[in-house]
Amino acid sequence: MAVIDKVTEMRRKKNLSQDEIAIILGLSRGYIGQIESPNSPSTYNINHLNRLAYELGCSPQDFMPNKPIVEEGWD
Repeated sequence: MAVIDKVTEMRRKKNLSQDEIAIILGLSRGYIGQIESPNSPSTYNINHLNRLAYELGCSPQDFMPNKPIVEEGWD
């Protein structure tokens, strides 16, 4: 979810709608809505992130958290 949150944050900063992101990625607006919904298992793949980085003028790394996210049960 951290990656999705970062993409959403950057999308909003650039004043891009979910429709515009869908067009860039060749996906439906509904699918972008699913990705951004915390109740959906849908996600961006590495190709999506690479294309978004190109379109937003950043690195794909900019969508990643700075530190690993510790998942439950990793102890």
